[in-house]
Amino acid sequence: MAAIIGRTTKQALLRAKPALSSQQATLVTLKGKAGKRVAWILGSLALGGGTVVAGALAQPTFASDLVLHPPHFPWSHNGPLQTLDHASIRRGYEVYKQVCAACHSMQYVCYRNLVNVIMTEDEAKAEAEEAMVEDGPNDAGDMFERPGKLSDHFPNPYKNEEQARAANNGAYPPDLSYIVQARHGGEDYIFSLLTGYSDPPAGVKLMEGQHFNAYFPGGAIGMAQALYNEIIEYSDGTPATQSQLAKDVCTFLKWAGEPEHDSRKLYGMRALIILSFLTCVAYYMKRLKWSTVKTRKLAFKPPSYK
Repeated sequence: MAAIIGRTTKQALLRAKPALSSQQATLVTLKGKAGKRVAWILGSLALGGGTVVAGALAQPTFASDLVLHPPHFPWSHNGPLQTLDHASIRRGYEVYKQVCAACHSMQYVCYRNLVNVIMTEDEAKAEAEEAMVEDGPNDAGDMFERPGKLSDHFPNPYKNEEQARAANNGAYPPDLSYIVQARHGGEDYIFSLLTGYSDPPAGVKLMEGQHFNAYFPGGAIGMAQALYNEIIEYSDGTPATQSQLAKDVCTFLKWAGEPEHDSRKLYGMRALIILSFLTCVAYYMKRLKWSTVKTRKLAFKPPSYK
């Protein structure tokens, strides 16, 4: 049986040998202008791709660059038509006053900014009078303290940066006036930072006075956890859970950095309505003016020679 199969295969190969020997290889050559153009394109792509890959491989990756990014939370003021929750702003001011103001300043916010947003004018005046503001000099050339006014800024808890660092183990508490706009992630980052404290994982060593927070670059933060459940009592009776405290103070800080947030969206919507109407008028005028131009017929009549 094997001999029969071998002879059959040999005869088939002998019959196919002339056909195989008559075949010729076809090679693609890059000759002429088209070939040179293709060669230039391929060379440029290879050079560009190699440069990108080399640049990506040349950049080192450090463990300190791996930072946990905050998730995106469904804030009530997100979106083109949503406004800030003013009840949350009022509660957030209570959190700042009773918790955050002990270390952080808001030197770019005045008491007059609270009027018709967080409290009435009389309430804002009474709130400002609770703070003693350094003023002067008087006729004798001395500085003195007086009750605050609506035009005064929020008081600074420390007299200077050196005193602030000395009281916080060398760390300088940042001003919170524009902290939401100054941090990547905005209120998502602030909320995650305030609620992201935990015990350091294995292998992470912290210096004295430092605390672990996965959302802070490097993980080691000088600020201790400030928000706990029921650390304060809201005046409106809202349960003061940790997440509620963090949400309210983030909303307040969002308003402090963008007090024109609501009015900007309102003016933007009005502008879109007006521009939509003007767009319709402009389109109608365009069709009216160009209708005679686009519908006219040009005819060439050659001169007749007699």
